[in-house]
Amino acid sequence: MENNSTLPKKWGFRGNSELKPERETTIRGAVTLLQSNINQSDNRPVISMSHSQPSVFPYFNTTQIAADAVGYCPTLSPDDVFLTMGCKQAAQSILQVLAGSKSNILLPKPTFPYYDLFARSSNLEVRHFDLLPEKDWEIDLDSVVAVADENTVAMFIINPGNPCGNVFTYQHLKKVAETARKLGILVLSDEVYGHLTFGKNPFVPMGVFGSITPVITLGSISKMWIVPGWRIGWLVTHDPNGILKEHGIIESIKGYIDMSSEPPSFIQGALPDILSKTKEDFFSKIVNIIKETANSCYEAIKDVPGLTCPTEPEGSMCLMAKLDLSVFEGIKDDFDFCLMLAKEESVIILPGICVGYEGWLRITFAIDPSSVQDGIKRLKAFCERHFKKA
Repeated sequence: MENNSTLPKKWGFRGNSELKPERETTIRGAVTLLQSNINQSDNRPVISMSHSQPSVFPYFNTTQIAADAVGYCPTLSPDDVFLTMGCKQAAQSILQVLAGSKSNILLPKPTFPYYDLFARSSNLEVRHFDLLPEKDWEIDLDSVVAVADENTVAMFIINPGNPCGNVFTYQHLKKVAETARKLGILVLSDEVYGHLTFGKNPFVPMGVFGSITPVITLGSISKMWIVPGWRIGWLVTHDPNGILKEHGIIESIKGYIDMSSEPPSFIQGALPDILSKTKEDFFSKIVNIIKETANSCYEAIKDVPGLTCPTEPEGSMCLMAKLDLSVFEGIKDDFDFCLMLAKEESVIILPGICVGYEGWLRITFAIDPSSVQDGIKRLKAFCERHFKKA
């Protein structure tokens, strides 16, 4: 555990609207719109490279341990662990706890779009800091400092990265913690893809820096166990200095969780066996499959005109590709690109605007290898067909 006794005299957080998002600002809304644009006369199978849910493909299966454990139901009594209905409810819970009349929260750009919506629905002002594609999507810490003020309560990080497929280094995460400490804010760390890494950087949990600044980790079993429909997630507090308790955050979390729907009891009961009895070879198999499809996707995109990937993915289940709209005819923006692609090639890719990054594409590679190859092949054909003639 990292230790640092130089703590701020004042922390910016305390325990404690209507929202009608446009369809292109939510993943579900955007995918629904893209699916409606599919040409029904196209007999080819639809390839969805927009959702990080590999369980829909027979190529991916959860461990038998997880499937067998669902029948067993002991009582759980977490201390610093709060169970939620998946990672989304974990995010909603902590954002509600942090909400205040003048409070703001810092989110990365690009980001997982639901956090932006959840924050706004909790009456939290949203401010964005930049990720740097030319530096493996590291956090621009200068931009964090620039957008923060005395009303900032927390910053959100996502590691491994969604939608960028990056994995932060130990050194970079320590700098993040030190920056948060100087600002008097806590760090919310989405680690739903934790340990799903396959590049040069190993996964480092943000909680190891809890002595520098308070950290709350969000996670779930959905990605590593390939069971997105089981809806069990968690909030975990890392705060050896007792700052969260002192400022009423722990009590507020307990109060909000008490008012919320609980995860299914049979899944709660299965969780100890799922976590403790799953063999390492299951995770190795999943990581190797994802690594294969990630590399295949990244390499294939190199041959697609008008698209570039600034960095090779090292974790999670998706990557970001930059779209050069100037080389195409008759395509207005990234959303228009994806609508036309769905209609002409029956391939669904998420436009960058959905993750706060216009002019880019978020491509999921958590699908079976043959579908990755076929999907990128159709994407290439589409780009060649719409490429400006010399």
